[in-house]
Amino acid sequence: MLRWAVIFLIIAIVAAIFGFGGIVGAAAGIAKVLFFVFLILFVVSLITGRKTTN
Repeated sequence: MLRWAVIFLIIAIVAAIFGFGGIVGAAAGIAKVLFFVFLILFVVSLITGRKTTN
C-alpha cells in the first residue's frame, strides 16, 4: 500500500510540473489517503504482532 501512495505522489509531482491542476489535486488526495491507511494498518500490525503466548 505504501508503494501505491508513492506512485500517486510521483504522479502528482509530474502533473504539477506539466501544469495539470485537476490531476495534481486528485493524485495528491489519493496518495494522502493511501498513506494514512498504510500508517493505520502498520500501527495495528505492530500492536497485534507484539502479543506473546507463554
